[in-house]
Amino acid sequence: MSGGNSSKNKARSSKRQEGWEEAGGEFYQELYPGGEQELFENLQRADAAKLATLLPSKQARNTTTVKRGRSQNERRQSTFARNTQSRDIHLSMLPDLSENLSNEERSWEEIMQIKAMPVPMAQKRELKARLQNATKLRLQGFEQLQWRQRKVWHRFRTRLAEVLGKLELWQSPMRVIEGKFGTGVVCYFLFLRWLLFLNIAISMFIVLFLILPNTLLKENCEDCESLDYNSTLCCPERSGNVTSNNVVLDLIQGTGWMEGTLLFYGVYSDKIFEYSLPNLWGAEMVYNMPLAYILVPIAWALLSLVAIVKTGAKGFKERLVENEGQFYLYCNLVFGGWDFCVHNAKSAKIKHKALFNEIKGCLQEERYKEEKQSRTREGTILLHLRRVVINIFVLVILVVSGVVIYMTFNFSTSSLYEYTENLPTLRPNDSFADTLVSYKDDNTDNQIRSTLLQFLPYVCIVVLNLFVPEIFGYLITYESYKPRHVILITLLRTVLLRLASFVVLLSQVYMQTSGLLDSGDHAVRLECWETFVGQQFYKLILTDFAVQFIMTFFLNFPRAFLGRHSNSRCLKTIGTQNFYLPKHVLDIVYIQTIIWMGAFFCPFLPIIGTIFYFFLFYIKKFNCLINCTPSPIVYRASKSKSLFMSVLLVGFVMSIAPVAYSIAEMSPSLNCGPYKSYGTVWYFVITTFNLFPPVVREVVFLMGTSTFAVPAFAIALFFLYYYWAVATANRHMVAVLRNQLVLEGHDKQFLLNRLSAFIRQHQKRCERRNRASFADDDSSVRQGS
Repeated sequence: MSGGNSSKNKARSSKRQEGWEEAGGEFYQELYPGGEQELFENLQRADAAKLATLLPSKQARNTTTVKRGRSQNERRQSTFARNTQSRDIHLSMLPDLSENLSNEERSWEEIMQIKAMPVPMAQKRELKARLQNATKLRLQGFEQLQWRQRKVWHRFRTRLAEVLGKLELWQSPMRVIEGKFGTGVVCYFLFLRWLLFLNIAISMFIVLFLILPNTLLKENCEDCESLDYNSTLCCPERSGNVTSNNVVLDLIQGTGWMEGTLLFYGVYSDKIFEYSLPNLWGAEMVYNMPLAYILVPIAWALLSLVAIVKTGAKGFKERLVENEGQFYLYCNLVFGGWDFCVHNAKSAKIKHKALFNEIKGCLQEERYKEEKQSRTREGTILLHLRRVVINIFVLVILVVSGVVIYMTFNFSTSSLYEYTENLPTLRPNDSFADTLVSYKDDNTDNQIRSTLLQFLPYVCIVVLNLFVPEIFGYLITYESYKPRHVILITLLRTVLLRLASFVVLLSQVYMQTSGLLDSGDHAVRLECWETFVGQQFYKLILTDFAVQFIMTFFLNFPRAFLGRHSNSRCLKTIGTQNFYLPKHVLDIVYIQTIIWMGAFFCPFLPIIGTIFYFFLFYIKKFNCLINCTPSPIVYRASKSKSLFMSVLLVGFVMSIAPVAYSIAEMSPSLNCGPYKSYGTVWYFVITTFNLFPPVVREVVFLMGTSTFAVPAFAIALFFLYYYWAVATANRHMVAVLRNQLVLEGHDKQFLLNRLSAFIRQHQKRCERRNRASFADDDSSVRQGS
C-alpha cells in the first residue's frame, strides 16, 4: 500500500488545499485520492470501505467532522470520527436482505410508483414485469383484506378519474389550442372554464335558497288600486300589462315587465314564510326570506374567496419551484423551454421565434443592467424626468376617461328627462321605468333613441376599456423599463382604468339613488333604487357581451382576412393580431367583477354570467384560432395561473367593498325588497341576531372583548412563529439536500473518471502482456528454426 509514502502525502495535502470548486452557487471540497496504482490495488482487493472513503461526499463529511472537533481534542475526536465513518461505510455497503422479502402490498406500491418515474415506456414495462415476476410474501388475515380494499378503492378512483376526464367540458378544443399556442394560452381558457364552474356554483346557491323558495312560498300579489304613488314593484302583473308593447326593448334594458320578475331585488318578499310538512306529523316550518337573502351573498362570497386562494396557492407554488432555477435561466430556456404539446410546423416556427425573443429579452435585461450601471447622472435625471412626464400623462388620461364617463352619464340622464318634462303627473300604475321612457309622441323612433341614450354610458366605458390600453402600450415603449416590468406596469395601468370607470359609474348611480333625480324643474324619486342599480349592472354586462361579439366577428375577423390574403405591407401590418394574454384576462376579470358587484341587486346576474361565459369561450376560441397569431411573449403555465388569480382577487375586493357599504350604510327602499321595513340591511342582521338564544349571544359578544381577543391574538402569533420556524427548517433542509445532490453528482463523475482510468490501465497491462507473449512466441519460433 502506498499510504506511507511521504511524497504522496504531500501531494494529497497540496490537493486538499486547492480542491475548492464552485457548483451553481454551492461549494464543496473535493479530495482526490492517490495515484492510479493505489486505486488499481484497491479494486483488485475489492476493498469497498477504502474505495468509499475516496468519494468527494465522504471526504467533505470527514473534513467537516474533523474541523468541528479540532478545538478541544483534535487527535481523539478525529480518530473517533474516522472510526464512526468506517463503521457507517461498512454498514452502508452491506447488502439489504429485505429487498428479497417484499410482500404483495410493497410490490404493488412499487408498481404504482413506476408511473411517475421519468423513464421511457419500454423501461417502465420492463420494471413492471420484473416486479410482477419476483417472488413475494403473501399477506395473511386482516392485512390482506385491508390491502385488497385499498387496491379496489384505488382502481375505482382511477376509473372515475378517467371517465370524468373523458366527460370534461371543452376537452377537444383545449387540445387544439394547446397544440397551436402552447400551455400558457390554454391556461387562459382553463381559467375561463374555472369561472364558468364558479358561477354555476353561485347560481346553485341563488336558485336553491332564493328563487325556488320565493316562487313556491310567495303569496298572491296585493291589490294596487288604492296606491297613489309610483311603486315600482307593487304589482308586477299590472306593470307587465302596461308595457306589453315594448317587450324587446324591456328585455334589453331590464325595465318594464322585467322589473316584476325574479331578475331584480325588488320582487323578493320581506316575509317569513310558514308551512307545514304532513309527512312529519304536521310539523310547522318557517323560511326567513330576508335572512336567506343576506346569507346567500355571504356564502357565495366566501366560496369565491376560498376558491381563488386555493387555486392561486397552487400557481404560486409552481412559480416558486420555477424561480429556484433563476441562476440557470439560459439553460432552462434552451433545454427546458420547448413546449412538447406543439404539433404544428407553423406553430413550432412561431415557438422557436418566441424562445428566441425570450432569450433576447433576457439579454436585454442584462444590457439594461449594464446601461444602468454605466449611465451618467445627467442620463439618469433625464430618464426619470421622462418617466414622470409619461406617468403624469397617464394620470391625465385616466382623469379624462373618468370625466368622459361622467359627462356621458349626465348627458344620457338629462336627455332622457327632456322627454318627460311635459308629463302631467305620475300615474299610480306606472313604474319608474315606464315614466323614464315615456315620451310626448309614443312612437318607435323615440323608443329606440331612448334605448341608445340609456346604453350610451356603458358603451363609452367598454370603448375606453378597448382603446385606452393601446395608448398605454405605446407610451411604455419610451420609458425604458425592463421587459419583465413592461407587462406588469401595463396591467397596473389598465386595472386603474377599469377601476376609475367603476368609481365614476358607482358615484353616478349613488347620486341618483341617494336622493332626488333632478333635471331642471322636474324631479322624480326612485321608489326602488336597488332595482335601478341592478338594471345598470344588467345593461353593463349585456353591453360588454355585445361589444365582444361585434369586435370579434365584425372588426377583428375582416382585419385578419385582409392581412392574410393581401399583398400590401400596410394591410398585413394592420391585419396582424397577436393574442395578447393580459388584455383577454382583464376582459373576463372585468365581467366577473360586474357579476360579484351586481349579484346582490340582480340575483339572476350569476346565471346570466354563466350563459355569457359559455358563449364567450367560443367567441374567444374563434378569436384565438382564426383572428390571432401566437404572441411573441412566452407565457408559462405557473406564471399565468398566479397572474390570473392575483388580478381576480383585486377584482373581488373591488366588487365586495361597495356592496358592503350599501348593506351597512344605505337605507333600503320603502316600497320593495326584503328589507323595506328596516333602516339598513345591517340593522336587520342585528335584529335577527338579538333573537338568538342568550348563550349564543354571550359567546359572540365574548369573542369581541379583549378577554378573548388578546389570548387569541397571542395564539395566532404562536402558530405563525411555529409555521415560520417549520418553513425555515424546510428551507435549510432543501439547501442540505441540494448540497448532497451536488456531491452525489460529483461522486458519479469521480467514479466514472476512476473507472475509465482503471480500464485504460487494464488495457495497457493487457497490451503489454500480449506484446510480451507475442515476443516470447516469436523468440521460440526463431529458436526452433
